[in-house]
Amino acid sequence: MQRLTELINLRYSFNSSAGFLSTQRGFSAFPDYAQNDNLQDQVLVEGRAKSRAAILNRPYSLNALTGPMVARLKRLYESWEENPDIGFVFMKGSGRAFCSGGDMIWLSELVNAGRVEECKSFFQTLYKFAYLQGTYLKPHVAILDGITMGCGAGISLPGMFSVVTDKTIFAQPETQMGFHPDAGASYYLSHLPGYMGEYLALTGDKLNGVEMIACGLTTHYSLNARLALIEERLGRLITDDRTVIETSLAQYGDLVYPDKTSVLHKIETIDKCFSHDTVEEIIDALENEASSSYENWCKEALRKMKEASPLSLKVALRSIREGRFQSLDQCLAHEYRVSLTGISKTVSTDLFEGIRARLLDKDFAPKWNPPSLGEVSEDMVDCHFSPLGELEPELELPTAIREPYI
Repeated sequence: MQRLTELINLRYSFNSSAGFLSTQRGFSAFPDYAQNDNLQDQVLVEGRAKSRAAILNRPYSLNALTGPMVARLKRLYESWEENPDIGFVFMKGSGRAFCSGGDMIWLSELVNAGRVEECKSFFQTLYKFAYLQGTYLKPHVAILDGITMGCGAGISLPGMFSVVTDKTIFAQPETQMGFHPDAGASYYLSHLPGYMGEYLALTGDKLNGVEMIACGLTTHYSLNARLALIEERLGRLITDDRTVIETSLAQYGDLVYPDKTSVLHKIETIDKCFSHDTVEEIIDALENEASSSYENWCKEALRKMKEASPLSLKVALRSIREGRFQSLDQCLAHEYRVSLTGISKTVSTDLFEGIRARLLDKDFAPKWNPPSLGEVSEDMVDCHFSPLGELEPELELPTAIREPYI
């Protein structure tokens, strides 16, 4: 309880509204691909007196990111940063999600069609945009109302301000997809209190908005019912002063605390179990805890980890551990290596098997390769973090001229 009190000590919250659809806290928030995209409408722009707003606009796909979307976002943000008439920028999503992450079916189709270079370009542009967010010269406000998963968090959390609501659902479910938490996740997860980052990365468990503000993932909390008031207030601001923007957000502030069922109340046990060096030791610790305490959350954590790709679990754990001692740009660089290894199929086809099982056939019965933790060798994990080689350029970020905000 003392650790939890420290986590939530005097964290500001909010109240909010913006006519977005209500969300349910189910695990799977993957897109529905029944409709076709109009490429020009995937990212909308709203102009205000001294600000600009980018609106992710694929609501039927939970605003899952495609290559054209990320490229457009990056171009917009670069132009807005250079425009002296724009004081700050704003981002939100249409419908019941902020952003459910990358459009994995789209990526899978690119690879299957032999268009691997386009897939690489997506990750390169995505990670460059995440770095742009973390080094942006103007104040940035992201409204994370609704589903916020995977790289949807990566394009928002590195920015100056982020607002979550009572509708927010955050998760990093990549290991159950045969992938890894990316787009800066190894940075912001590894900087959470204790070993909460390892827990979220390996289990894919959800946090609500209150839990996000309590553990420091975001800067402000608001009820969904008052988002319209916040947006109206921001739209009237004629400023580029971050303190003015922060004060405006704080006018709708409130104090909130995680309820008694929150996983944050288990932080001591999480630290005890997830501080171990290997995934096998973490699972053993969880099993011992489950047998001695009979707590359901331990059993749920075990179930989720046993459903995940064994290779992805080991890669994700190493990524978070390395990220704890790296800067944002270094985290993005090693994540880029991991992502390219994943789409190359040189070590495993788990990413595409995960996409098949969860998004295409939806049988939720992936056949992982290797099928068990014991069959995942150190060389297989090392390969994901090794330099790409002379024929494959590393991720290049403008670190000499841009200093991270976070």
